[in-house]
Amino acid sequence: MISYHTLNVNDLEIFYREAGNPSLPTMLLFHGFPSASHMFRDLMPALADHFHVIAPDYPGFGQSSAPDHTQFAYTFDHLSDIMTAFWQALDLGPAYIYVFDYGAPIGFRIAAAHPDWIRGIVSQNGNVYQAGLGAKWADRQDFWDHPTPAKRDRYRTAFAPATIRGQYLTGTAPHTVSPDGYTLDIAYTQTPGYAERQLDLIFDYQNNIKQYPQFQAYLRQHQPKLLAVWGKNDPSFIYPGAEAFKQDDPNTEVDLLDSGHFALETHASTIAQLIIRYFG
Repeated sequence: MISYHTLNVNDLEIFYREAGNPSLPTMLLFHGFPSASHMFRDLMPALADHFHVIAPDYPGFGQSSAPDHTQFAYTFDHLSDIMTAFWQALDLGPAYIYVFDYGAPIGFRIAAAHPDWIRGIVSQNGNVYQAGLGAKWADRQDFWDHPTPAKRDRYRTAFAPATIRGQYLTGTAPHTVSPDGYTLDIAYTQTPGYAERQLDLIFDYQNNIKQYPQFQAYLRQHQPKLLAVWGKNDPSFIYPGAEAFKQDDPNTEVDLLDSGHFALETHASTIAQLIIRYFG
């Protein structure tokens, strides 16, 4: 059974889902863009007999507080600080982390700052290598290097309904992806202030790439047990990013799945079995 909670963290209401007995090893699930903790709705029950599973929504996502972007810095450093405070407020102690998409720079910031908190890492299309950046990132580099209001405005297409459906469906077999996840993600784009806070994060993503060397240094120094399970047909974070973990962390297993970016939509059961086998 999944239960649903809200916790006050730094004057923000952080929504989270929880499953499994707290006496079991904890695993925090860090979601991606443009989603929220609902992306783990199938994975959490599959892990609950083996892990105490917690999936928060970041500020500005899902059911958590979403301050106006003029009053709150929507940066990955700030979201990582909030998730660090969330971890501490729940007094979780050392835990496994599951990082996906935006969850990777958040989770790896926490891991690099608090290596003693990390029992192991699942990276599902959670990239920290140049080798894992698909073709679209070259265009974003131009935006980051030479930002203009017009270029910023152009990135509203990143959360247009057709783009979101494409993120879910690209690289998957026909008729295998439920509309539930992308329909809810599209609904969230209609919430007040959504566009501006997401555009702030798209611009700040450049600072994640700048921190890749620090994330890789963490892996080389601490060599956590790491499972890189990847939808190999993801055009955004391409599968060489999964293979790249091996160059820094010998305690890495790579599993490439015949799916796309949101691999949990088609392979939640398979991913759960891989996690239980690898960390059980």
